[in-house]
Amino acid sequence: MKRIISLISAGILLSNISLLAQTQKLRCEYLENPLGIDQTAPRFTWEFSTKQNPISVKICVDTDSLALVKGRNNTWISNNIASSQQLVSYAGKPLQSFQKYYWKLIDKNNQTLSAIASFEMGLLNSSDWKGAWISDSQGKEEKNAPYFRKAFEAKKEIVSARAYIAVGGLYELSINGQRIGNHRLDPMYTRFDKRTLCVTYDVTKHLQHGKNAIGVLLGNGWYNHQSTAVWFFDKAPWRNRPTFCLDVRITYKDGSIETIRSGKDWKTSESPVTFNSIYTAEHYDARLEKTGWNLPNYDDKTWKDVIYRAAPSTRIVSQALHPIRHTNEILSKNLKTFSKQNYVFDLGENISGVSSITVKGNAGTVIRLKHGERLLPDGHVDQSNIDVHYRPTDDKDPFQTDIFILSGKGEETFTPKFNYKGFQYIEINSSEPIELTQNGVKGYFMHSDVPAIGKITSSNPTLNKIWAATNRSYLSNLFGYPTDCPQREKNGWTGDAHIACETGLYNFDGITIYEKWLADHRDEQQPNGVLPSIIPTGGWGYEWGNGPDWTSTIAIIPWNIYLFYGDSKLLKDSYEPIKRYVDHITDISPNGLCTWGLGDWVPVKSKTPVELTSTAYYFVDVTILAKAAKLLGNQEDYVKYSALAEKIKKAFNQKYLNEQTGIYGAGVQTELSVPLYWGLVPEGLKPKVAKNLADRVAQDNYHLDVGLLGTKAILNALSENGYASIAYKVASQESYPSWGWWIVNGATSLYENWPIDAKSDISMNHIMFGEIGAWLYKGLAGIFPDEQGAGFKNIMLKPNFVEGLATFSADFESPRGLIHSEWEQKGNTVIYKIVVPQNASAKVQLPEGYKVKSINQKAISTPQVGLLSAGEYTLLIEK
Repeated sequence: MKRIISLISAGILLSNISLLAQTQKLRCEYLENPLGIDQTAPRFTWEFSTKQNPISVKICVDTDSLALVKGRNNTWISNNIASSQQLVSYAGKPLQSFQKYYWKLIDKNNQTLSAIASFEMGLLNSSDWKGAWISDSQGKEEKNAPYFRKAFEAKKEIVSARAYIAVGGLYELSINGQRIGNHRLDPMYTRFDKRTLCVTYDVTKHLQHGKNAIGVLLGNGWYNHQSTAVWFFDKAPWRNRPTFCLDVRITYKDGSIETIRSGKDWKTSESPVTFNSIYTAEHYDARLEKTGWNLPNYDDKTWKDVIYRAAPSTRIVSQALHPIRHTNEILSKNLKTFSKQNYVFDLGENISGVSSITVKGNAGTVIRLKHGERLLPDGHVDQSNIDVHYRPTDDKDPFQTDIFILSGKGEETFTPKFNYKGFQYIEINSSEPIELTQNGVKGYFMHSDVPAIGKITSSNPTLNKIWAATNRSYLSNLFGYPTDCPQREKNGWTGDAHIACETGLYNFDGITIYEKWLADHRDEQQPNGVLPSIIPTGGWGYEWGNGPDWTSTIAIIPWNIYLFYGDSKLLKDSYEPIKRYVDHITDISPNGLCTWGLGDWVPVKSKTPVELTSTAYYFVDVTILAKAAKLLGNQEDYVKYSALAEKIKKAFNQKYLNEQTGIYGAGVQTELSVPLYWGLVPEGLKPKVAKNLADRVAQDNYHLDVGLLGTKAILNALSENGYASIAYKVASQESYPSWGWWIVNGATSLYENWPIDAKSDISMNHIMFGEIGAWLYKGLAGIFPDEQGAGFKNIMLKPNFVEGLATFSADFESPRGLIHSEWEQKGNTVIYKIVVPQNASAKVQLPEGYKVKSINQKAISTPQVGLLSAGEYTLLIEK
């Protein structure tokens, strides 16, 4: 029996062990063995091993893992699932709150194909909650962060325990002096008065038979925003003193259950966190530390009683997404000492996150840690490029400047808990002399910890650095929602996000973040369909910046999630919101042309009419809506919106296209590339328009002349219409204006403006020009999802062997497994290597003028490849 248990705990099934390699990466709701989910029909996904042919499978679900091992399943066994499917939703008995379920895959002969995975339900009904919403008696202007504690005794042997915590604000949870989990900045930012997130932890190992204590420290986050900036975060309608609701549900060995809950029997006191702002910084006075405050025997008789608070919203949902974490510790690369009271540390790279200082000094010594992206000529930190939107009312909340007051009790370390910043440099100013070495200050890269699934390498070092910088900026702007920059704004700008969406999806497994963020969209959408330009928002953004060129996120992101994952759930959830949005644009644009929008934001020099770009995105939204209608079986809507798309296209071309010359508008890069990329150009005129674009780029000396919207289109429009070498020439430039210009001048992340010395719009860690990260996979590796075989069931491989680049390689871990596209040029010969994952096919389309001579060293007579099944291939290609 012990042997059986040990094998189960190791994740090995006893029946047909040799078959386990057939399936792998079992996920529920795109997470590994998730806790506390509240989806009543959760989704299961898996991959087939590269060494086994896909077969039809069945899913077995049970509340007893041993029953699954023995071949029993009392909860659900699915029908046969076709070998082509790798995504199925649960359809068994109603799932129960708090219940843990186990699942595996079997074949038609009931032979086990996988290890056992699990998922655990959270609180499915509001009546499942036992705790009350509590806080201290302070108002929303109180600066000090509150401690809360409760001691209790577990009188019986504990089998398992779960903590469920929902918070207005941020929190750190501890049990018996140990911090629970490794997440940061939980819960994620939402429209707090409409949706509150609950986080679940397995706290079994943290509890003990006998005395226990639970501790909670609350931070403000976006819930109680006290710093003042141009977006009026401090005037959010939900703003209040942080509050929380907590249930710790304990199952004892005798089968009984006890819930330790938040209520009037808790105690509260001030903490050493004397100020915290998600936007600016954190202040910590170590002299106020209460040693042992979260331990069972701590004397809390001087602590105050808590009070009940109204819940931030009536809707509490599970936070089922990849959490924010400290993902990398970064040691300082350089230290400049101005004096024993003034130091500047250089991390060598621009990151989002926090710094940490370890120091000894006298009690009461005040240390200021000022964070910035660049230095003044004299070597001190310069914040002038990132503090422009801050509107402080006094000098007590300096921008991106932590304040640490020493206790004087030996070596002390400070790391902020409820804040993050964007920075490369940290300047230390101390009220008294202190000794700091180069290792005395370090940085922690911090972001939503989404798994990396893509990799690019090439023979061009600058191109490789552009890819790395793009990924750094993408991650630096992922905090449970996509942002524009991690320093001066931290806003969920919609335009930046849809431009960078494909970059994110090729490089990271980000579906959980996007599904959460589109739920934020649905919370923010007004009845008439209008969305704000930043999401979530405290109220700002409904009146500026929210035309279709920005808030097309409501359509573009769900459609891309469908293409990349083959999962239509987000598209279904977004369908009616897309309709309301499209119908509103139609109401204000009866002639098919839309003037609502910001236009090609931060262009190099040429200005493109707002009407041109906004109408293009209106067309994109309507086209996606028509496709979604067809996919979801709504024929009436499909006909209606297909006709509307044609109306927009006709009006657009009548206004902007000169059919004789093939030029749109004045013929600048954005005007030509946007219609080409988004499908507005009449089929017969595409070659003429594409040539005009190529000629225009040559006229611009093969450099960019676009803004935000143009960067999405320019490289793709060229490479998808026969001019990939010109696209590469633009992408790999190292002189102004270009991505490479930033890199050769020391950039480790993407900038907000093409000129390095711009007077405004000069954040040095922005994602809005990040489409190049996706173009590398599309324009060079040629990896595309197929609309007819979404989720990379069928892969479109359209590589481009461009002039000036000897080698290029891309790996992409699709939902069906690894896709590999690699090529090497030797004169007129190209060696092209492909990996097609199991349960997928690939349609290969070579550039014009290239012919396949052999596949896996076997000569072929046809010049093109056609459809490839799963496997590894080496193609010898000649020009």
